[in-house]
Amino acid sequence: MIQIQGQANRFCDGIARRQFLEVGALSVLGLGLPALLRNEARADLSTRSHQSRSKRSVILVWQHGGPSQLDTFDMKPHAPSEIRGPYGSIDSSLAGLPVCEKLPFQAKIMDKCSVIRSFSHGNGDHWAAAHWMLTGRLGANGSDRVPRQPSIGAVASHLIGPRKKGTLASVNFNDGGFGFHGASWLGVSHNPFRMGEFSYGNEAGRLPTGTGSSFELVSGLNSLRVQERLQLKDQFDRLRRDVDVSRTFDSIDSIDQQAADILLSGRTREAFDLSKEDSRVREQYGPGWGEQALLARRLIEAGVRYVSLNTGYWDDHGNIKGRLDDKLPRHDRAVGVLIEDLAQRGLLEDTLVVTAGEFGRTPKINGNAGRDHWPQTQSIMIAGGGYQHGQVIGSTDSQAAYPTSRKVGVEDFCMIVYHALGLKATDTIIDHSGRPQHLVPSGRVPRELL
Repeated sequence: MIQIQGQANRFCDGIARRQFLEVGALSVLGLGLPALLRNEARADLSTRSHQSRSKRSVILVWQHGGPSQLDTFDMKPHAPSEIRGPYGSIDSSLAGLPVCEKLPFQAKIMDKCSVIRSFSHGNGDHWAAAHWMLTGRLGANGSDRVPRQPSIGAVASHLIGPRKKGTLASVNFNDGGFGFHGASWLGVSHNPFRMGEFSYGNEAGRLPTGTGSSFELVSGLNSLRVQERLQLKDQFDRLRRDVDVSRTFDSIDSIDQQAADILLSGRTREAFDLSKEDSRVREQYGPGWGEQALLARRLIEAGVRYVSLNTGYWDDHGNIKGRLDDKLPRHDRAVGVLIEDLAQRGLLEDTLVVTAGEFGRTPKINGNAGRDHWPQTQSIMIAGGGYQHGQVIGSTDSQAAYPTSRKVGVEDFCMIVYHALGLKATDTIIDHSGRPQHLVPSGRVPRELL
């Protein structure tokens, strides 16, 4: 806490200037919440015109580095071995859609999903493609890795906020996406609450990080004292407006009401506590990425709007079989169990689940037994979100190299997410120069989903 020496001069209502400064310097009521819960959020309340009619949430399962379409949802069993890869296929619950043999959990729930085989954008730069996918606009690239635009999750936080009072708008596990899950010029208040380790390639910048004590009261605080501090803070806010003609207190952070709501409701804190989950359910999800997926479901139940999690590093330029032998089963279990669990709990209709990375992989296996960058085609899987499912959208050629029908682009992908949240491409946010900006320059939801 900042300590101010000298005479404790008093304002007109008897509150001492020293007391003003000391309370004003308290960081978010002593909570470990990051800057996203500070006063910037208050200014956004006037922009949340969609909040009353938006009841849906999003879980984005990001596959950092770019997954192979040929080794997941676009199998080519009749292609030469250097094209079809090391895996056979198995039937799924969706007639006519075989999936990789390493995806038995997802095979069981494909009737609840849609696979877009014809997703394509043509940019093979990790940073440029990830920035484009996660924000709807080009900006950063491999030589200039600074985020230029707010992510979809940040825009959702800004325009509609959390689904329920007393929880967070956006949460991110294990980063992924080169740091482009953040809010950029929308301000730190809309960065996700981030848990877990950084992934490779996070040069774009660190996001706020939560800890195990993030939702705990500091020593000496209880709910009554928090409420008392909020009342005192309101007095100070009025004083600042009335008497701070010298702008003495401009640098003092205001304490956002949201922080107290989150703390006192206990809803978010309980959502992060996996010990409260049935042991049989925890066993179904499994450890690691499975635990993240379970936490995502619990956070959605608690009222979080947007959850993103990252299942590893999929940039397999060499030894793709060895690497996918490790990743695919863990990813498959986390995603498959998550979708089935959401469906059984009646949550899938109002929760959009998306699996995607920044691009796909080359049709031909290279000399290092891996696959290289291939932005011309990627298979994206989606479930829930109020859309029509049990279908494959688009097709590719005999090598899964190029779309042959129903090409879907980046801005279409972003609109799938925004539309599920009740937002339109023509909705606007005010950019860093003070100008209104549409959520995406163009793009539309594929008609098959509607």
